[in-house]
Amino acid sequence: MFYDNEMTLSFRAISSNEAFARVSVAAFALQLDPAVSEITEIKTAVSEAVTNSIIHAYDNGDGIVHIWCGCAGNKLYIEISDNGKGIENIETAMEPLFTTKPEQERSGLGFTIMQSFMNNIEVSSELGRGTKVTMEKSIGE
Repeated sequence: MFYDNEMTLSFRAISSNEAFARVSVAAFALQLDPAVSEITEIKTAVSEAVTNSIIHAYDNGDGIVHIWCGCAGNKLYIEISDNGKGIENIETAMEPLFTTKPEQERSGLGFTIMQSFMNNIEVSSELGRGTKVTMEKSIGE
């Protein structure tokens, strides 16, 4: 696919970078002239995906989160990936209220929130190799 514009971003998997990621993707999305509500939805979905990488992919906090964004027409494409431990069962992980970190008071709603705010979400993962969350948002529809 040909994209009108695209960007990549990589950063350490530490919680202080979650806001940086959220704002960076929102700034990129502005070229599509989204409504304030659409920007809020994009920021929330990115926040959830990045937080999943930070919290679940790297137990020791050492790792990198990668973001790629592209736009074509009125569509925004976002890929958030890590090279962490991966997800054992994606279907189970995407169930509402499922969490592998209940001791950290995690709600288990990350994927549910991403699905509700984006037009499409796909998750691929390989144990010991990492996870990639791909999201698509149509702007102005």
